[in-house]
Amino acid sequence: MSKADTTETTEHGVIQSVSGPVVSARDLDARMNDVVYVGEEGLMGEVIEIEGNITTIQVYEETSGVGPGEPVENTGEPLSVDLGPGMLDAIYDGVQRPLDVLEGKMGSPYLDRGVDAPGIDLEETWEFEPAVDEGDEVGRGDVVGVVEETVTIDHKVMVPPDALEEGETAEVVSIEAGSFDVTETVAELDNGVEVTMRQEWPVREARPTVEKRTPRQPLVSGQRILDGLFPIAKGGTAAIPGPFGSGKTVTQHQLAKYADADIIVYVGCGERGNEMTEVIEDFPELEDPANGNPLMARTSLIANTSNMPVAARESCIYTGITIAEYYRDMGYDVALMADSTSRWAEAMREISSRLEEMPGEEGYPAYLAARLAQFYERAGYFENVNGTEGSVSAIGAVSPPGGDFSEPVTQNTLRIVKTFWALDADLAERRHFPSINWNESYSLYKDQLDPWFQENVSEDWPEKRQWAVDVLDEETELQEIVQLVGKDALPDDQQLTLEVARYLREAYLQQNAFHPVDTYCPPEKTYLMLTTIETFNDEAFSALEAGVPVEEIIDIESAPRINRIGVQEDYEEYVEELKADIAEELRSLY
Repeated sequence: MSKADTTETTEHGVIQSVSGPVVSARDLDARMNDVVYVGEEGLMGEVIEIEGNITTIQVYEETSGVGPGEPVENTGEPLSVDLGPGMLDAIYDGVQRPLDVLEGKMGSPYLDRGVDAPGIDLEETWEFEPAVDEGDEVGRGDVVGVVEETVTIDHKVMVPPDALEEGETAEVVSIEAGSFDVTETVAELDNGVEVTMRQEWPVREARPTVEKRTPRQPLVSGQRILDGLFPIAKGGTAAIPGPFGSGKTVTQHQLAKYADADIIVYVGCGERGNEMTEVIEDFPELEDPANGNPLMARTSLIANTSNMPVAARESCIYTGITIAEYYRDMGYDVALMADSTSRWAEAMREISSRLEEMPGEEGYPAYLAARLAQFYERAGYFENVNGTEGSVSAIGAVSPPGGDFSEPVTQNTLRIVKTFWALDADLAERRHFPSINWNESYSLYKDQLDPWFQENVSEDWPEKRQWAVDVLDEETELQEIVQLVGKDALPDDQQLTLEVARYLREAYLQQNAFHPVDTYCPPEKTYLMLTTIETFNDEAFSALEAGVPVEEIIDIESAPRINRIGVQEDYEEYVEELKADIAEELRSLY
């Protein structure tokens, strides 16, 4: 909501006290979650507590210099976002102010306090193509027309879901094609509702749906360890916890670039400035691997860095999920990346301490788990009110101090999400990337996604995955013995198991995000890599049973070529030839 949207205000209140981002005002006629403008500069804030005559506000801007006695102006409206064409290929701050527009206003990338702008351009015109005719009946959420928002995405103009009651319909009395801005009426209904391209929606309220369904299709990421061992569903939830330097942000970037989603909403929640700068600079130059168009044509960025006012972190997550729900209502699959929810929780902790609330574990508010659940619950695979189906997949990075997964944010997130990708500092130090620990990670979506992989990749996908998991589990047990007595003290079959596990780790689980071919691995290639390693395993154990010394088996010339499958463009021919060479070479030994 911008100041320009404020049509009616109530009587001014007066600032009583200022404590960092928390301001107390007296004599302010306000409701919970109302947006207010604080002080002479009109700093944007939100009502978070009302007690008697005192209203407590969290301010989304720096409050230094603001003092008691200054006015507080209430808009009478909750914190909302502008929804409409123009949100893709845009970069916002935590309360949906477009950063490029603000920079143009001020002539500097350094934001002044109190500046504001609508979330979408109110003057830009779009070519509207009707999807219904005069006389047609429409209900809430129904699509009345389409505009080409970017070269990649058609923006569907919908009847606002709060314009009609559930089950109620209205007749279209006026609609025409043409060039309109987002505030102009493009369709008129017989009950007086005028449909524009622009909607407003409160960020803390989920958009309505008919039903939340069990997701049955994977969000294919192109990352072998994720798709192959720990998949996430379209409409699923995932957490990526890990210490500093373990690869959370790079994993999020890879998912944003290659995940099988129509729309990407990337929320940098309290990220360090250099990491957010990398996103802002890199994404506009990236090519969408799906269609060759710019990746930003289907991406909306919310940039909230760690040096920005802490309260704005608390709102940016809700801004992102509301934008995601809006595109979901159009029938799109949306992937939301939140990096990182730990810094969001730290913002809640600071606000809570300023309010002098009773602290929970490690100083976090007692309602931390509830707030996390409210966020992740808005993800899912839904039947929308207009009859379409769409999904929001929520993937949150967690930054536990020192990599301690027992801290409250990680533990409370674990109780909510169904996919857990645990990053490991030891793997990162060994330059094993993505540094996802296969012993600690898990996915609760595997069983419901297996039918899709069986139908679209291979019937024996679950068996191959289970074989890889069993080998890696056995290697973990054997490594404990190796550390005590050394590898040479193991029986030959166990030494061979360690060799097979090494190929699983180096060829299959490792992936080079910076290699033009290996950066994305389709499920078909993921499957063939696994079957190649299994071929080596089967042929090697057959040779061992025939009396071939394990040293000779390990030293065959063709086996190291397994490590090069990932970088092969024509991988099918390469794999077929490699399997034949491995079998021929090992069989020649006996």
